[in-house]
Amino acid sequence: MSSTDAKVEQMFQILLDPKEKGTEKKQKASQNLVVLAREDAGAEKIFRSNGVQLLQGLLDTGETDLMLAALRTLAGICSEHQSRTVATLSVLGTRRVVSILGVENQAVSLAACHLLQVIFDALKEGVKKGFRGKEGAIIVDPARELKVLISNLLELLTEVGLSGQGRDNALTLLIKVVPRKSPKDPNNNLTLWVIDQGLKKILEVGGSLPDPSGEPAVTAGSRMSASILLSKLFDDLKCDAERENFHRLCENYIKSWFEGQGLPGKLRAIQTVSCLLQGPSEAGNRALELGGVMESILALCGSEQEEEQLVAVEALIHAAGKAKRASFITANGVALLKDLYKRSERDSIRIRALVGLCKLGSAGGTDFSMKQFAEGSTLKLAKQCRKWLCNAQIDAGTRRWAVEGLAYLTFDADVKEEFVEDKAALKAVFQLSRSEERSVLFAVASALVNCTNSYDYEEPDPKMVELAKYAKQHVPEQHPKDKPSFVRARVKKLLAAGVVSAMTCMVKTESPVLTNSCRELLSRVFLALVEEAADRGTVVAQGGGKALLPLALEGTDVGQIKAAQALAKLTITSNPEMTFPGERVYEVVRPLVSLLHLNCSGLQNFEALMALTNLAGISERLRQKILKEKAVPMIEGYMFEEHQMIRRAATECMCNLAMSKEVQELFVAEGNDRLKLLVLYSGEEDELLRRAAAGGLAMLTSLQPALCSRIPQVTTHWLEILQALLLSSSRELQHRGAVVVQNMVEASREIASTLMESETLELLSVLAKGEEGPVTRAAAACLEKAVEYGLIKPNPDGE
Repeated sequence: MSSTDAKVEQMFQILLDPKEKGTEKKQKASQNLVVLAREDAGAEKIFRSNGVQLLQGLLDTGETDLMLAALRTLAGICSEHQSRTVATLSVLGTRRVVSILGVENQAVSLAACHLLQVIFDALKEGVKKGFRGKEGAIIVDPARELKVLISNLLELLTEVGLSGQGRDNALTLLIKVVPRKSPKDPNNNLTLWVIDQGLKKILEVGGSLPDPSGEPAVTAGSRMSASILLSKLFDDLKCDAERENFHRLCENYIKSWFEGQGLPGKLRAIQTVSCLLQGPSEAGNRALELGGVMESILALCGSEQEEEQLVAVEALIHAAGKAKRASFITANGVALLKDLYKRSERDSIRIRALVGLCKLGSAGGTDFSMKQFAEGSTLKLAKQCRKWLCNAQIDAGTRRWAVEGLAYLTFDADVKEEFVEDKAALKAVFQLSRSEERSVLFAVASALVNCTNSYDYEEPDPKMVELAKYAKQHVPEQHPKDKPSFVRARVKKLLAAGVVSAMTCMVKTESPVLTNSCRELLSRVFLALVEEAADRGTVVAQGGGKALLPLALEGTDVGQIKAAQALAKLTITSNPEMTFPGERVYEVVRPLVSLLHLNCSGLQNFEALMALTNLAGISERLRQKILKEKAVPMIEGYMFEEHQMIRRAATECMCNLAMSKEVQELFVAEGNDRLKLLVLYSGEEDELLRRAAAGGLAMLTSLQPALCSRIPQVTTHWLEILQALLLSSSRELQHRGAVVVQNMVEASREIASTLMESETLELLSVLAKGEEGPVTRAAAACLEKAVEYGLIKPNPDGE
């Protein structure tokens, strides 16, 4: 601590010395402070040395490097410490901290965003724990501080002069900290408070028009972030009354712009409806039904002004998302969209009109019999989408719409086949997914799910199909090119085009656009890519193993299970230490254990058991991790499973786990049938199950000699089971049997006597004379021990 004291004082002296401005020494000092603040002792010392006031001085300098260092040091001071967080906010002022988000410099804005995230986490922890005593004396009410912070963030959203980057960061923070982390948490008061206090401000960002004068600046991602925040808030509501209040606030806001504000007001209202349709679509659909909104959208599609046309066509595209409304637009809007597509001179309008046609053309989904357009029309639309996609002259924001079009058209198997053959189009899609145009992620993921057929599809029952035909009901048909052989060929082409590295970049994206739904789509694609064992090496080589870990730990329940299953497949066929190098291999255990739950399919249970068997055989530390995740009771449960392969996999897994002392103690403990099960399984007909059980028995009797005397007590058939192992035609089973017998002979003279009085003596004598090997050596060791006990005598010729 004494050396830390000196260091802290020295760093601040250098940083606050005006002579040192811009020197390398000053940079070093600022970096040292950041490093010191990461350790609790260093953070405490900086805090007690009047550090927050001194860091405030660094923020006031306006120098980028010093501001970054100050923000990062403050993050260290506040990290997981409520009292220091509240004290820091009282010194700096909540408004001051939030306002740093709005600076033009991107790095400083991101550092401020991280600091605020740390502050939110510390305050939320304080609300959860309800501190008493020393901590409670300092923190009067963390919930109040939390609301003050969120209130300032909401104010920031509509501030003129704020950078677009700062507005995006404010929205990202609200997305992360306002909605409940889990529906199990009963308290959604913060969400209700934000809806009452700030819904209009969020809608103002979502309804902002491109390049309006005197309006808050927004980036391409701002409106998408606003949609995601609205969606998260709506999903966090618990009852109809709360949802009705949300609808009422949205409708009142849209009406306030739509009525009596002229054409600019109508455009603003339509843009807000678009934002809602992309987020909480239920609220968007209700807004569309407001008097005059749909008519205005159709009318403005024919406007001479590009900005007006853009807003209207985008709203029409988003409105076509629901089949109910798509049928209305198919009747009323197709002719309009076709006209725009053919006659407009602007690529930005034509590409959006094309996407609208794509969306309506795919209304039948994967049902081959439900064609919206004439034969070949979807292929022509897809060809045009790919042409625009590959045109580097068009900006990324416009090319995004081409990917949106393909996301809908790839429901058609003919389009999938042509798309995976077009290397230039695939390359363009992957480049776009890595670009700053983040809003393209969901469309790319959707197109990949369609190409790999990784959506949920159940084969209809033939009897039900016949019944439906008889009753003249519609029966969905699968496209001939969606058969497994075609899907496998498409997967191979996507792998060759570098799909894994593109998806790895998508997973790493730190953006609200990477929603849980988007994560689920990526998990589905990864699972399809690793289906064939021959392709798994390619997936691992391109970083697939690393990308799957965050997908398996965060997202929708379905997405997490799919990602965990993909991890299991990789762990089964490749060396886990190579696939997940370093500490990463320990992170794989939890997703694999999640696949053991009863709500997972038999195949998922089986693959999880196989993968855990591999991990349990690597090291004691990994076995301890499996035990810590409470996997042993579940594995034991599957040892009683009726399905032969699951029972065998569970037994193999338990055999490897038996190398741990804690598991051995479970077998040694009195009053359980674990040992009995292994002995009985050693006599089963399934050779692989026998091998696993006998292997476990051999290991346990070696490591815990006390178990040897218990074997004759667990079943009356123990002797014939051991003799059957020694008589087996399999050398592996013979070896396991011989080792168990050797362990029992060495354990006590009494057991050895029982064995030597039976036919086991004859079997051991024959095995001891066989070819030199582990079986021969074990059999010979048994006989030697029996001679030592005086139970048998060697032949006169020394044998």
